[in-house]
Amino acid sequence: MPDVTVVGIGADGWAGLSATAQDAVRAAEVLLGSRRQLDLVPDEAKGERVPWPSPLLPALPGLLERHRDARTCVLASGDPMFYGIGSTVVRILGPDRVTVLPQAASTSLACARLGWAAEEVEVVSLVGRPVELLHTAVHPGRRLLVLSAGAASPAAIAALLTSKGYGESALTVLAQLGGPGERIVRGTAQDSWDAADPLNLVAVQCRGTAVLPTVPGLPDAAYDHDGQLTKREIRAITLARLAPVPGQLLWDVGAGAGSIAIEWMRAHRACRAIAVESDGARAARICANAQSLGVPGLVVVEGRAPAALSGLAAPDAVFVGGGVTAPGMVEQCWAALRPGGRLVVNAVTLESERVVTDWYGRVGGDLTRIAINRAAPVGGFTGWRPALPVTQWTVHK
Repeated sequence: MPDVTVVGIGADGWAGLSATAQDAVRAAEVLLGSRRQLDLVPDEAKGERVPWPSPLLPALPGLLERHRDARTCVLASGDPMFYGIGSTVVRILGPDRVTVLPQAASTSLACARLGWAAEEVEVVSLVGRPVELLHTAVHPGRRLLVLSAGAASPAAIAALLTSKGYGESALTVLAQLGGPGERIVRGTAQDSWDAADPLNLVAVQCRGTAVLPTVPGLPDAAYDHDGQLTKREIRAITLARLAPVPGQLLWDVGAGAGSIAIEWMRAHRACRAIAVESDGARAARICANAQSLGVPGLVVVEGRAPAALSGLAAPDAVFVGGGVTAPGMVEQCWAALRPGGRLVVNAVTLESERVVTDWYGRVGGDLTRIAINRAAPVGGFTGWRPALPVTQWTVHK
């Protein structure tokens, strides 16, 4: 069974390929790629040219299988292993069957044009992803490189920045990088941005004063809620106990406004979460909060736990903020939790306290009473107004 070669090709086309990459394209019996990439290959490459179908990803395994007995070359943009098709091909076929010949990534070319140190730049891809992902990356003084989804991306990026109070941010749209049609346009987010060349990326020098950190404990006002919200101080303590780890999955059960799941995901872009909420209006509110706070990938399950938990991917951490007294709730969460996982339950009623103290007696863990007092007017003076105390049970499996 012949191996598959993935060749990165830039906007400079055939002339920009190394001799090794050109030989791989010439030797291929089948060439797979976008129409634009296939058109960059001269007629001396005799392989059958197969343009990508749409949608691509569902069709790719079958396409590779169809040509499994042919010497196949996949054409990709720039570095195929950087947000590219190369990693998907490797995942399907395995690394032993794939040879990757990369070109310089568009981000490397952009840094070269801008004079930016690549290690000091955050890269965000909007290819097949919503623009709201930028919310967690926009901070004063930060430099971003945004991989565009197409011609409309620069305008969408500018609109998001302006809505966050970052309208003075410097924007540079770099199109057809490395090719004969290379074009660079500069301006600010508050300028008017027409449709750009579809093959572009956007460099952003963030200028603004609004700060919304990625550490737990966002202001309560950052959320749209109906009162069912884990308050700021309790939320920060809860997330510290849940201990977000890149790549791990959280269940936020009885999610309310979704604050625990959202701040878990804001801790690192690889963190994943499922928010389970029985109330339809609250579930919709969770989705809106996730969009506005930069984690549109949050999965929201509308249903009543513990029944709604059946069939969900096994979690690395579970937070129960509501419904702990429901029969079987803690049992199902504990059973589903992966080894080494963390379970955190917040109780505010005597009935829920009874459940957590019983479980604490059975499996151990840590039981903490948290009391928060806030300054408030008392007549013409100021006094302390206590919030409902929270009993928090934390246990590692």
